[in-house]
This record gives sequence, C-alpha cells and structure tokens, in this order.
Amino acid sequence: MPRHGADGRLLGMTKLRHSPVSLFALVFLAATSGRAQDWAKARLDASPRHHEYVTLKHQGRSVQAFVVYPEVREKAPTVVMIHEIFGLSDWAKEMADELAGQGFIVIAPDLLSGFGPNGGGSSEFPNQDAAVKAVSGLDPAGVVADLDAAADWAKQVPAGNGKIAVAGFCWGGGKSFAFATHRKDLSAAFVFYGSGPSDVSGITAPVYGFYAGNDARIGATVPDTTAAMKAAGKLFEPVTYDGAGHGFMRAGEDPSNANPANKTAREEGFARLVKLLHEMKQASTSSLSDPAAADGERSARTKACHEITADSGS
Repeated sequence: MPRHGADGRLLGMTKLRHSPVSLFALVFLAATSGRAQDWAKARLDASPRHHEYVTLKHQGRSVQAFVVYPEVREKAPTVVMIHEIFGLSDWAKEMADELAGQGFIVIAPDLLSGFGPNGGGSSEFPNQDAAVKAVSGLDPAGVVADLDAAADWAKQVPAGNGKIAVAGFCWGGGKSFAFATHRKDLSAAFVFYGSGPSDVSGITAPVYGFYAGNDARIGATVPDTTAAMKAAGKLFEPVTYDGAGHGFMRAGEDPSNANPANKTAREEGFARLVKLLHEMKQASTSSLSDPAAADGERSARTKACHEITADSGS
C-alpha cells in the first residue's frame, strides 16, 4: 500500500481506514473539543516570543488579528493562519506561537471579529456552541475579504520578506484551500483536514493536505480533490495519517488525548509543515537570484507529483 516517507512527502495516496463513529459521538466531540484549553493558554503565556494584536481595516470593517513574531535576525516569510470552527481559541493562538518559534511570522485573524456579543469576537461568545454556530454562518465572501486584509498586512510588514503562505485547520482548512483559488501571490497553501473547493482552476500555489485516517467525512473527499487538481495541472500533495481523528493537530497535544495516533499525526504533521515552509523560504531566496531555475524546479516538482498521483490508484 502506498505510503508517505519519513519526511512527510507523498509516496502515494495512503489508504484511508475508517472507524464507525456514532452521530452522538460526533456531536459530543464537536461540542467539547474547543473547550478546556487551559493547557494551551499556559503554554502561550510561557512563550518568550512577542505577541500583539493588530486591527485590519477594510471596507468599513475592523478585524482583530493575533500576531506572533519569531526571534530571528533576518526577515521572515509570513503565514496567514485560519482558525477552526471554534473561533480564535487559546489553542489557535498557541499553534500560531509554536509555528512562529520555527522562524515564521504568523498572523491569525479572528474571523468572528464584530460578530460576538457587544461587537466582540471569539472570546465574547457565551459558550462553544454559540461560537460554532457563528462561524458556520459567516459569509464566505466576507471571510475571503478578511483573509485578503491579513495577506495584505503580511506582504507589507517590515519584518517580513514579502512571501506569504496560508494554513488552516478544520473549517479553516477548507477556507485555506478556497483562499488558494482566489489569492494569486501565495507561495503555498496548507490544508489540515479540510475539504477542497469545487473549482480549482484558479489555484497558482502548491497545496499540501494533512488528513486523518479516521475521518470519513473529509477523507471521502480527498480522491475527487486529487483528481480535480491533477486534471487542472495543479500541485497537490495529500498525506493521510492512519488511526488519527479529525482535529489531530489540537487533540494530539491535548494532555487529555486518549488516542496515541493523534499525537503521532500531530508530531509528523507539524514536522512536515515546518519542513515545507523552510523549503518555500529557500525556494524564494533562489528565485530572487535565478528566476528561471526556480521555475524549472517548480515544474519538475509538479510533474513528479502528478506521476506519483497517477501511480497511486486513487
């Protein structure tokens, strides 16, 4: 059966293994997974990195965004991070901080800004169910506009090198994929257990997928997305982590996690994300000195990806 290598690169679509999950369990997990994140807040509070909030203004709207800067000497790429369906939670901010610790500026917009009680954002909702309902009801065009504002900020931040990527989780994973169809100056898009858009023709950046083996709802969409990306001539490298469940990037570091596969997937997924971001940074440096070489490398990678996908039997 095709696998991915130790570095996380696709060697072929991994066969999904599904475990039956009751409707009750799904509802329970959705209602509870965003709560009790004191462990994430504690880690965030202990971080040595600089955190701040910036206000992104566009079309008469103000969006609060959480920003973390790496402790580096040189200018760094910026990652626009899209939160889960639970809103900009403590875990989302802790994830942004951890990624910044690897050498990247991270901006995580609170897409619930202004939609909470008293005009607040994610933290103002009375409970997790209310936040989930609010995120589910966000206008897709409004989300794209908010993400555009974050990407515009990323292009101009003085500490940044002008290169931007987008990464999203759960609901945010789907939005990351969708944003790649819209935003033409992305260097990469990272999709964590999110479904693909119906039309991928507008995508210009490579897209990297991170999926859970025990997540039939999303896993069932991956073969069609793979086929659509191949037909459109786009680079798409999905990896599926056997035994892991939806939301493994959060669950895998939660001290209460009872599934070892979540922890393994979380560690391997994060290592893959960081590796790809560093490759993106190095490719950006190469393109400045030799654009033709960079184009050739990108074309070769796209061809290799398509050959791998074709041989996978997916």
